[in-house]
Amino acid sequence: MKIGSLNIELLSEGKFEIFNDGHINRSLGEANPAESAGSHSAITGINPVLVQQDENNILLDAGLGWGLDAGSSYTGVSNVRTNLAIFGLSPEDITHVILSHLHYDHALGCSFTDRDSVTRATFPNATYYLHKEEWAYALSTATGSPSLPGAGYQLDEFYRLMADRRVQLLSGETTDVLEGITLVQTGGHTPGHHIVFMQSEGEHACYPGELIPSSLRLNHYDTHRFDYDPIQAKQEKIRLLRKVYQEQAILLFYHSRHAQSGRLIKDRDKQYVLTNIPGH
Repeated sequence: MKIGSLNIELLSEGKFEIFNDGHINRSLGEANPAESAGSHSAITGINPVLVQQDENNILLDAGLGWGLDAGSSYTGVSNVRTNLAIFGLSPEDITHVILSHLHYDHALGCSFTDRDSVTRATFPNATYYLHKEEWAYALSTATGSPSLPGAGYQLDEFYRLMADRRVQLLSGETTDVLEGITLVQTGGHTPGHHIVFMQSEGEHACYPGELIPSSLRLNHYDTHRFDYDPIQAKQEKIRLLRKVYQEQAILLFYHSRHAQSGRLIKDRDKQYVLTNIPGH
């Protein structure tokens, strides 16, 4: 899809079943409602976003990374490498990787293990962007209690990226990474959670990360047990929905299984409704 001069594509890795204990399996069907209330949390999509701006190829979150490791048992699966190839790109073509946060379902695709068991950056020519508060909190969960809120981190391979100085740690609430691409720290889901605003030629798009993970969560304001600060997450979501609605920005959902993007309108009950984008 086009947002002014920006070209945006969602790189779907498929549907996954995330269990209450944190492990994840590929899903072959829809969730059973009775099971969803008990044995597992949800059936969810995994959809990193590719943004192309002139010579820049920007990735918003890196996916699960299944099948990237040499000798991986995950064969015939979609990941950032296979999905980029659909658009004639390789991981070497990526110039920027923007991480909304470091939970494993968003960040494991950042690196892989080669045939010599050496951890390498999946995107060797990219700078990885992350808020410093996110890195500090992720480290605290690695050295502290695994029951800490939002402790869905797997950092072993990310240490290599830090050691190789591939990661730019950001401070402050707002960062302009490129012209028309702005990161805003919201906190809530995790202390350093980012969302991404894009604008070009008077058009707008927004990648809300886990503030609005899917189209099914548009009008749900209940607190979530996976949020570090549920109240802040709720407040930021309310502000974000107002802004996106006023700007008629396109929303891009990382965890949607079906409707992965769209604009907002309101129905007669003043509820937000996602509308299709003409031509997409």
